[in-house]
Amino acid sequence: MTILFSLLLGLIIGSFLNVVIYRLPIMIRKDWQKEAYIIASEFLQDPREKDSLRNKMISDNGIYNLALPSSHCPSCHAGISYRHNIPIVGFLLLGGKCKDCQKKISIRYPMVEFLSALATCLCFYQFSWSLTGASLVLLSCILICLACIDYESGLLPDSITIPFVWVGLILNYFESITPFEHAFWGAFFGYITLWAVYQGFKLLTNKEGMGYGDFKMLAMLGAWLGIFSIPAIIMISSISCLIAVGLLWTRGRDLSEPIRFGPFLAFASFAVIFWGEEINNFYLNSLSL
Repeated sequence: MTILFSLLLGLIIGSFLNVVIYRLPIMIRKDWQKEAYIIASEFLQDPREKDSLRNKMISDNGIYNLALPSSHCPSCHAGISYRHNIPIVGFLLLGGKCKDCQKKISIRYPMVEFLSALATCLCFYQFSWSLTGASLVLLSCILICLACIDYESGLLPDSITIPFVWVGLILNYFESITPFEHAFWGAFFGYITLWAVYQGFKLLTNKEGMGYGDFKMLAMLGAWLGIFSIPAIIMISSISCLIAVGLLWTRGRDLSEPIRFGPFLAFASFAVIFWGEEINNFYLNSLSL
C-alpha cells in the first residue's frame, strides 16, 4: 500500500510538473516582452503611439499563469477533458494524439509523470516516510522540472533555483538531508566552482561556456545535498556530458550548437541521492585517500 500510494502521489505531482515545464518558460518570455514594451514606451513622444503600444502590450500579455487558462492543446488550443488529464492514462486513451487536431502529443508528458512516480516511490522506499524522504521527493521533482525546462528552452529559471536554495538551507537547518554547515558551504562552493570555470573559459577563449543558471542550480544542489556532494555531481555530470557530446559527434551533429548542462546536473544529482556513499568511496579509494 505504501508503494502504491507513493506511485499515485508521484503521478499527480508529475502531472503538475508538466504544467510548470510547459508554462513557466512562456510566462518568463511574456515578462521579458512586457519589460521591452515598457522600455520602448519611454522613448515615444506621441501619446497615440504610446496608447497603441500599451494596447498591444495588454493584448499580448493576457492572463497566463500556472492555473489559467485551463488545460488545452498547445497546437489547436482545444480544451482537454478531465479523463484525458489523468496521468499516463489520458495519454494512452488519446493514443498519443490530440482528439481535435490529431497532432502528436509529446512523449515528454507521460515520461515526466512516470519519472516523478518512480522517483517518489524510490525516495520513500529508501529513506522511509520521514522528513528526509519527503525532502528528497521534493528535490527530485525540482530536478525533473529543471532538466526538462533546460532541455526544451535553454532556461534554468531563477524563480525555481534561487528560492529552493533557501528551502534547502532551511530544511537542512533541521538536518533533513545533511548538517546545516555542509549545506551552507555546499551552496557557496556550488556557485563559486562553476563561476570560476566560466570565468576561466571566457578568459582563455573570449566565449561564454555556460549560463549563470548552471551556477545557481549547482548552488541549489549544494544547499540540499551538502558540500561533499559537489565533487561527485561535477564529476558525473561532466563525464556524462562528454559521453553525450561524443555520441552526438558520431551522428554528425554540429557541435558549435550549445549543449544544455542542466539535464546532466540533474542526472548526476539523482546518482548522488541514491548512490552517494558508494560514489564517494569509489573516488576516494581511486585517489588512495
